[in-house]
Amino acid sequence: MKRPLTILLVEDDVTECKRFDNYIDILDDMQLVAVTNNAKQALEHAIDHQPDVIILDLELHGGGGDGLTFMAELKRAQLPYSPFILVTTNNIHSMIHERARRSGAAFIMAKSQLDYSPESAVDFLRDSKDFIQNNRHKVQETPDLSTLSSDKQKRLITRISAEMDRIGVSPKLIGRNYLIDYIVILVEESSSVPTAMVAQKYGKSEGSVRFAMQNAIDVTWRTSDIEELAKNYTARVNSEKGVPTLAEFVFYYRDKISIE
Repeated sequence: MKRPLTILLVEDDVTECKRFDNYIDILDDMQLVAVTNNAKQALEHAIDHQPDVIILDLELHGGGGDGLTFMAELKRAQLPYSPFILVTTNNIHSMIHERARRSGAAFIMAKSQLDYSPESAVDFLRDSKDFIQNNRHKVQETPDLSTLSSDKQKRLITRISAEMDRIGVSPKLIGRNYLIDYIVILVEESSSVPTAMVAQKYGKSEGSVRFAMQNAIDVTWRTSDIEELAKNYTARVNSEKGVPTLAEFVFYYRDKISIE
């Protein structure tokens, strides 16, 4: 049996969310990985879970942001694949629908249609499951350490990976590999170097790499045990959000590892 179709639901109607959740819950071939009514959180979930499908309401009045902005931010994040975006909306204007298509919507369902329901939207996805999964681009895997030419780099990567594990940076986060490589470069160069060096290695834009690294830090501080964080990350956090900035984080580990 093929793996379930993974779905991120971005919807601000509580009743609709419950209907999606209840229906998907009884299906073996579908899995709801996250639900949010906020565009910013939706972007975080998309990066963290990398779902096959995003069911997206364009107008998130009950949450925050909007679907069009979310799709623009999703493009800037440059995930290593393109999720299938199913837009469900009360907006009937053709101009908005065309904007949604140009922004990345694969299919649009108007909630005003007589035959529309959360269940019918899920059924549409079930019918399209093979197409969606077969056309999903392969997610970039963790680099094989055996391909690295430098024994020193191997030791550094192993050492830094252990530090990431201690504070709970998930291997599923794209930014984890970027962080490890960036810290390795900083240790070897003993000076500040641009994140463009990491971006060049992975063939990504510098902005998307920086975003993924900061997101990995943010998710870790949001999900890890606070006592484990305090024990294993001893630098003072000056950020107003209570989360290290990218610079604070990587230079803390550069200094920590360099003096060992």
